[in-house]
Amino acid sequence: MSHHLTITPRSELDFKLDDQDLPRHWFGGDPFKTRYFDAMSLSFPDGERLFMMAVRAFKHTITDLALQEDIKDFNRQEGQHGIIHNQFNEVLRRQGIDIDKVLRVQNYIQFNIYWKYFPKAYNLAATAALEHLTATMVYGFFDHGPVMQDADPRVRAMYAWHAIEELEHKSVAFDVMQQGARVGYIVRCLAMLQCTLHFSIYSYLAVNFLLKADGFGFWQRLRIMGKGMAWLYGPKGVFTALAGHFFSYFKPGFHPNKVALSPSYERWSTAYARAGDPIAASNELYAA
Repeated sequence: MSHHLTITPRSELDFKLDDQDLPRHWFGGDPFKTRYFDAMSLSFPDGERLFMMAVRAFKHTITDLALQEDIKDFNRQEGQHGIIHNQFNEVLRRQGIDIDKVLRVQNYIQFNIYWKYFPKAYNLAATAALEHLTATMVYGFFDHGPVMQDADPRVRAMYAWHAIEELEHKSVAFDVMQQGARVGYIVRCLAMLQCTLHFSIYSYLAVNFLLKADGFGFWQRLRIMGKGMAWLYGPKGVFTALAGHFFSYFKPGFHPNKVALSPSYERWSTAYARAGDPIAASNELYAA
């Protein structure tokens, strides 16, 4: 069954990220879980900008009016994601962390290497791959048990909203890749493998940097990272449960809209439409 969702850009959202009582380790006091999500947040503003550039590069090739409208809404959602995650990244600066060291390296790799030297079609294929990975956030963080139960409600709400909107526009880059860039199966799969490796390496380097800024020594960081890896990749790990979603991308006939719709989508959307508050919607989603 195919699920094509309406893309609904949402703006003027308040996640209370300026509250001074937001804990340094907001994920139940767990340094790894907190810093893993913080590392993701650091990657999002530049990442979203690259995604928009990759899709826009082929916008002129799209004749489907519905897809043209989806591209506009995709850009609006991704732009808003960048704004909100920039706000959250300011929280890390207030903690005294020199996140600009990470951002400079990240910016150089994405725009002075990937965007400058890689084919535009490959950058679009990488965008489609990463959109698939980010769309799985709902299934991993909100559908499969109380993964984020101990997270601060404000930060949890930010990730719930982001994940829900990723579901709404998950097919846009993929459709542009197929209809506009004419990317084939092999390049699509290679881009997914390369993006998965890149993001995995980036995540652990960034987490290590953030933990070091927290004052943890080498052996402490090693223990923290080992425990965190078990949380992600152990027999009952968060990512282990998502293996089916990940590998479905390698099916020749794969399309994002063929993936079963998360039950969290309707719960969050209904709660947000009623309350108009992303924190209340996230709390209601998690209570369910």
